[in-house]
Amino acid sequence: MTRTSRRRHKGTHEGTWRAGLRRRVLTGAAVGLLAGAVALGAGGVASAAAVNRGSTAPSARHLAATPSLAGPGQTASLAASSSAANLRPVAYWAALRKSEDATGAGPNYLALGDSIAFGYRPSQVTPFWEYFDANNFVGYPEDLATDLHLDVANASCPGETTASFINPLAQSNGCENSVGSPIGYRTFFPLHVFYPWSQLSYAVGFLRTHPHTRLVTIDLGVNDAFVCQETTPDHCTGSDFDTMLHTVETNLDTIYAALRHDGHYRGPIVALSYYSTDYANTTTDEEVTALNNVVAAATASYGGIVANGYGAFYQASLSFGGNPCTAGLLIPLPGGGCNIHPSAAGQALLASTIANALGA
Repeated sequence: MTRTSRRRHKGTHEGTWRAGLRRRVLTGAAVGLLAGAVALGAGGVASAAAVNRGSTAPSARHLAATPSLAGPGQTASLAASSSAANLRPVAYWAALRKSEDATGAGPNYLALGDSIAFGYRPSQVTPFWEYFDANNFVGYPEDLATDLHLDVANASCPGETTASFINPLAQSNGCENSVGSPIGYRTFFPLHVFYPWSQLSYAVGFLRTHPHTRLVTIDLGVNDAFVCQETTPDHCTGSDFDTMLHTVETNLDTIYAALRHDGHYRGPIVALSYYSTDYANTTTDEEVTALNNVVAAATASYGGIVANGYGAFYQASLSFGGNPCTAGLLIPLPGGGCNIHPSAAGQALLASTIANALGA
């Protein structure tokens, strides 16, 4: 299994959910690149996007507590009587070992999600040419695969929403397209794996052709909030916020149902909850928790578990005043401060959080 050794805010502090979430909560969008760091094509059009290329198999705020399952009622779990998905978290990894692919052929770990899983780095710290080789970007799936001796197919895309995950023509936040633009990361740059259709279609096809898949991880939802901010009259601070949460819930239900039913997958699904980039500021806590709760509820409904990235970053930032940037968990910028995406240390922490949730 080949692994690369390279590890690699809009608005003022207004005290509103819009400004707070944009500046202090992790986004999966490649907004830095979209802002104009790259000029491509005739007329020097600024873009943050990428054409899909690559291989199908590349070589509550406190401590560790999982967010409570608030919100809509849970549906009956499809995996209620199915293999490892029905076990307590501490037993997941023991069951996972028993389901090892006897043939040893192809990837046995499927990673899904947005720029966190992708390992995205902003243009301020990334030479332009590096975007043309996805191996230059290392996310928690690669770390986790190394730690657990798995072979990962990382299908994540920077800026993916729950809607664009299902339908590539739907609004994304910088993956297939961007708000107000048909350009997205996939327009010019490769992902870790190639697929011309939706991430969900790729996932279902992968699971069907890799029946011995041992693990699926996913992080999705925060880009829905960013699209909501940009496209609603109240900037997602009122009733539109609840509508967005309902959309995330509905779409995650569709996604999980497809993975279980259409992909015939009965193994463990681990969803990673989002972290804050400034735990000293409580403005966005309710909104972040609400999003994480929706993700947790949908995941539990299909026999999955939540790896608490939110709590992991909080705990690791305690001795640094609740600041993940100072704690070295976010990508440092040349002019000071940090980008909202995880540093190599942050990605490693997320990987270990997932491994712990599996009981590994």
